[in-house]
Amino acid sequence: MHTMSNKQIMQAVLSELSIGNDKPLIDAMSEDMQWNWMGTGPWAKSFTGKSAVVHELLAAAKTTIKEPARATVNRILADEDYVIVEATGQNTTTAGKAYNNNYCWICRFTDGKLTEINEYMDTQFVTEAFS
Repeated sequence: MHTMSNKQIMQAVLSELSIGNDKPLIDAMSEDMQWNWMGTGPWAKSFTGKSAVVHELLAAAKTTIKEPARATVNRILADEDYVIVEATGQNTTTAGKAYNNNYCWICRFTDGKLTEINEYMDTQFVTEAFS
């Protein structure tokens, strides 16, 4: 898949995510999708397989963040099979705390399908927001 096509897929996914529609994200994922929360602390975790991403990560987000979860994309860069997304969330936890984390997703595509996201975020902010 060409760089622009991968970038266009992510732009469409992010546009829909910003209004609470995660279907394009789910449709873009390969069955062997891997989503990694990067780091070494308690929030570092990997979700292996599309089913784990959908039923663990996305399901948990829906119970801890008021719908719809929103993020403003600050930058999207693409190079071959990789698309890098820099974004800032504008969210509230279900407990009423502001949750406006900053994110960097390094997304890898294989044959037009999203196969991996390495997500970098402020994990200290996650701890404070969800404790």
